[in-house]
Amino acid sequence: MFAYIIRRILLIIPTVFGIMLLNFIIVQAAPGGPVELMIARIKGTAISPTARVGGAAGGETAAAGADVSKYRGARGIDPALIHELEKLYGFDQPPWERFAHMMKNYALFNFGNSFHQDRPVLDLMLSRLPVSISLGLWSTLLVYLISIPLGIAKAVRDGSAFDVWSSAVVIVGYAIPGFLFAILLIVLFAGGSFVRWFPLRGIVSDNWSQLGWPAAITDYLWHMTLPTVSLVIGGFASLTMLTKNSFLDEIHKQYVITARAKGLTTRRVLYGHVFRNAMLIVIAGFPAAFVGILFTGALLVEVIFSLNGLGLLGFDAAINRDYPIMFGTLYMYTLVGLALNLISDLTYMLVDPRIDFSSREV
Repeated sequence: MFAYIIRRILLIIPTVFGIMLLNFIIVQAAPGGPVELMIARIKGTAISPTARVGGAAGGETAAAGADVSKYRGARGIDPALIHELEKLYGFDQPPWERFAHMMKNYALFNFGNSFHQDRPVLDLMLSRLPVSISLGLWSTLLVYLISIPLGIAKAVRDGSAFDVWSSAVVIVGYAIPGFLFAILLIVLFAGGSFVRWFPLRGIVSDNWSQLGWPAAITDYLWHMTLPTVSLVIGGFASLTMLTKNSFLDEIHKQYVITARAKGLTTRRVLYGHVFRNAMLIVIAGFPAAFVGILFTGALLVEVIFSLNGLGLLGFDAAINRDYPIMFGTLYMYTLVGLALNLISDLTYMLVDPRIDFSSREV
């Protein structure tokens, strides 16, 4: 197993490099960039989404000044100022040099400073991380607490009326994205058109630090209710069906028939024999489920509810062409995702010692 872990860790390096390189190339071809954004602010105009790349494509080193023709809206601005902007954002170097410099720094977890907020990217990420982890953990735990009992109940009552109507609910939950549920919950319960039972934005109230711990916990849970519910509704469907199908596969195996023939009760057979084997894939998939909710589903929910997490940080960075944050968060997401995939495989081996990934080629 140790050799398998080493191989997987070594495989992370080229995987991260490939993902970063691909996204770097895409960003170079995308319209707009920090130089254009700064030019628009200097001139007091909004940057066009279809503006041709200057900063994003990587400017070449200028001796007497920058070529303003490659920046839309730069006409009339001193070329020396454009060159200073290129130098400020690091776009006075060829793209390959910038990428090599970026990866060298990222290997040391040095993500530089934000273009837009002028703060270290790592500090910004660490300050937003508790919000995203809090939302991801609550959502993942509730998804498991709902999906596992529901999946077991559907497997035991396979083909019954309960299985049919609960499957309809599961299909609806699977078909509608979490952010649409978030909008619906705002309209219904956050003062949109009906009642105002829950706050519209933020993870705590403005006076949260002045509250006692019972009131502070209540305030926190009050703010987290709608975002968490929107993620749970959109995320429980697949796990419910996975649990049901896993239990159905085990229920029809020979050892279950033998246990029933020995006179064991249905409850004893289900929870004494079937449960452990059927839950292998469900339990081992927890890290991957957490990553899915934390890094994908929570992004739009954080934006909708104005939660200062990593999702909202990345969204603001994309709007403001804040490349250090964009690539810094991508780098960390990639590392965490690959690490948790490895943890998922190891969890399979811990739950069921019969599974041996070390005998397989990576």
